[in-house]
Amino acid sequence: MKKIGMIGGLSWVSTAAYYRLINEMIQKRLGGVNSAHLILESVNREEYIDLAERRGDNASARDIVLRAAQSVERGGAAFIVMACNGAHRFIPELETHVDIPFLHIAETTADAVKAAGIERVGLLGVRQTMEGQFYPQALEHRGISVIVPDEEEKSLIHETILEELSKNTFRDETRAQYVEIIRNLHARGAEGAILGCTEIPLLVSENDVDVPVFSTTDIHCRAAVEMALAR
Repeated sequence: MKKIGMIGGLSWVSTAAYYRLINEMIQKRLGGVNSAHLILESVNREEYIDLAERRGDNASARDIVLRAAQSVERGGAAFIVMACNGAHRFIPELETHVDIPFLHIAETTADAVKAAGIERVGLLGVRQTMEGQFYPQALEHRGISVIVPDEEEKSLIHETILEELSKNTFRDETRAQYVEIIRNLHARGAEGAILGCTEIPLLVSENDVDVPVFSTTDIHCRAAVEMALAR
């Protein structure tokens, strides 16, 4: 089994979900009381958010993630899993400073969307994810177009991720708002929705909506297990 290098803390809430899911999947695959060979570097989300959100200092925010990547590499990891969608925007710069690969969440999710036969998909996440290029590039490479929420919906999603979901707060009112946004995306032509923040699947599930939803947390964890167990 290969050693997984996990970068967590962005937030601890989704990092805990990653740890649980990966170990549940490993145990299901291997039986007994098997668990993942894993090293975790958990960064301080407050410091990261202060730089990326309040100061707009993306270079320093990126360096926090880079130091974490280098730490898990020194710890013997075979590859890196970041338990955060938004931080994946830094990968083109990060991968030149480490010698082990990143398992890219957008690439694994795009594969899952493609496998489901979907050609137009909605994307929810923090602003850096909804307005960034790493998801559109991965999806469009597979012939899939992306629809993002409108400006008011983007603001609601972004703020509730920062102020509620990342603090382990999951409200029925917020869930209803997300469900309505997914319905609006469907009305605009989206055949499904990517839950492109690793906390969103803790709020919304496929049971809440009438279209397929893609939990990036679940998809990423499954891909990590496959990579760890591959010969």
